[in-house]
Amino acid sequence: MSHYCDLAPGHPWHGPYHDDEYGFPVAGDTALFERLVLEINQAGLSWLTVLKKREAFRRAFDGFDVDRVAAFGEADRARLLGDAGIIRNRLKVAAVIHNAGVIQALRDAHGSFAGWLDHHHPMTKDEWVKLFRRTFRFTGPEIVGEFLMSTGYLPGAHREDCPVHQRILALGPAWQKA
Repeated sequence: MSHYCDLAPGHPWHGPYHDDEYGFPVAGDTALFERLVLEINQAGLSWLTVLKKREAFRRAFDGFDVDRVAAFGEADRARLLGDAGIIRNRLKVAAVIHNAGVIQALRDAHGSFAGWLDHHHPMTKDEWVKLFRRTFRFTGPEIVGEFLMSTGYLPGAHREDCPVHQRILALGPAWQKA
């Protein structure tokens, strides 16, 4: 089985994501929401497809501004479903808009999306999956696992001998504090 650390280095799309984002701690609501949106949209597709469409997602979802996306109405849904730059899946679009509203409520209760994650940390992947399924839409085991690994809440984003792993350890990811 190959690992992302074997495939990504030197690749024009995977390389920068692997080297500078994947597994690094993420705290801001906009960045966390972006990662959740991208993971939801990756379901059933390749991560390369999502990375190539990332800028189009950023434009389509107003820079991943939680409040703006939570306020999207039917005209916005129609616009998104007609946008060839993103993944036009009705369930995924609906989940993104719904989940933005959920993040607003989490922010009200915990100060931020990261505050909510920190409140529940540490948990096993299975516990996280159950929590995400109760809280969000379109969040199965793969989506939740990748979201949490990519944002530093679960280990496993990089092999231990990967140089990026050492850079992440120096930042003190949440999983390291468990």
